[in-house]
Amino acid sequence: MHEEAGGSRRRSAARAAGFLAAAAAAPAIGLLAAGAAPGGEDVMDAAAVSYVKLALAVGAHDPDYVDAYYGPPEWRQEAERARRPLSALRGEAAGLAGRLEGMDPSGDGMEALRRTFLIKQLRSMAARVEMLGGRRMGFDEESEALYDARAPRIDEARLEQVLARLEELLPGKGPVHQRYHDWRSGFAIPPARLDDVFKTAVAACRERTAARVALPEGESFIIEYVKDKPWSGYNWYQGGLRSLIQVNVSLPVFADRALDLACHEGYPGHHVYNMMLEHHLVKGRGWKEFTVYPLFSPQSLIAEGSANLGIEIAFPGSEREAFDREVVFPRAGLDPARVSEYARVQELSRELDHAVNEAARRYLDNAIDASQAAAWLTRYALMSPAAARQRVTFIDRYRTYVINYNLGRDLVRDHVARRAGPGATAAETWRVFAELLSSPRLPSDLR
Repeated sequence: MHEEAGGSRRRSAARAAGFLAAAAAAPAIGLLAAGAAPGGEDVMDAAAVSYVKLALAVGAHDPDYVDAYYGPPEWRQEAERARRPLSALRGEAAGLAGRLEGMDPSGDGMEALRRTFLIKQLRSMAARVEMLGGRRMGFDEESEALYDARAPRIDEARLEQVLARLEELLPGKGPVHQRYHDWRSGFAIPPARLDDVFKTAVAACRERTAARVALPEGESFIIEYVKDKPWSGYNWYQGGLRSLIQVNVSLPVFADRALDLACHEGYPGHHVYNMMLEHHLVKGRGWKEFTVYPLFSPQSLIAEGSANLGIEIAFPGSEREAFDREVVFPRAGLDPARVSEYARVQELSRELDHAVNEAARRYLDNAIDASQAAAWLTRYALMSPAAARQRVTFIDRYRTYVINYNLGRDLVRDHVARRAGPGATAAETWRVFAELLSSPRLPSDLR
């Protein structure tokens, strides 16, 4: 047994030495840090630096690619100044992934997750670079390549069944989507009250999260209200445990969105996910790869999925309805007596979430055009014509990213439920959820 272990260490050292030798001959971006020893941990640290620099180099070609970066500013300046060819970046990303795959796994479970994380992120990076170079993939192929997941197909008959049930709940006559919007218009938060309602929701989300998760000292974020964006909210992580959260007010913000956005963008969503990675992995373990967040990567499915599930975890079951009745509706100047009615319709409408994926699949696969995609979203996702057009512009820009919200939520929910176990308490559910937010897990790790 000891001989076998020693042989494994010798094989790992030999592979690591070859890994470093190959990197030494690589182009100037530096696939591994100079002077690294052939130990597995040093190789991983050097590969992490190379990964960050490659991501920044891709970002020099694609302004949407780097969603967050808080590493050395000179690395970004170097990437923007050099603006290296896409063909070189694609080869280096694929080459680095291949060398990491050739290494024997070593270290604890987190180290194994780290290696897998880098490999899948690099494979995704290579695919994104190919897309920037002109390659076009089908919807499913692209989502698999970028996000390590494929969304199931949704049959129209299933969506029609949900619409039929909604038809029984909604007042008036005419198409369900029109009746839904006529009804929902009475639940818009008046613009003059939005800031107070949103900040109150954020405070409640933070209180509930802090009661279950040890938030790093000094974390904070600021809120801005913006217009003319293809999204409803965005968290721009700044590093140093700080975020900028922007809320798009071009379209009405409805009562349910106050808590949704507060949880999703703030606590226990994006703000908590990003700062937990910084606190536990960047500062705690020295893993520099988490100083950069490539938007078009498997990491986004975890980020969006956990942010959406975080709403359910922070306000499970009837607790959300109670909060809306006692806090959101009164502060928004809405009738609290209508909360149960609102909750029933919204809960049922959420069964149409995956209709967005199907609209995007048909649109990006050229089965329908932009106007037909908007019409599909209006009918099956119950979006207003204006919101549907906005979502099509989102799909134009972010393409298969849409799967990360609903499929991501479903995969994260299943993972948390499975790890927490049947009949798990709230404390056990929060523990598993917090572990996910502090680890380098990716979609295929959740299955």
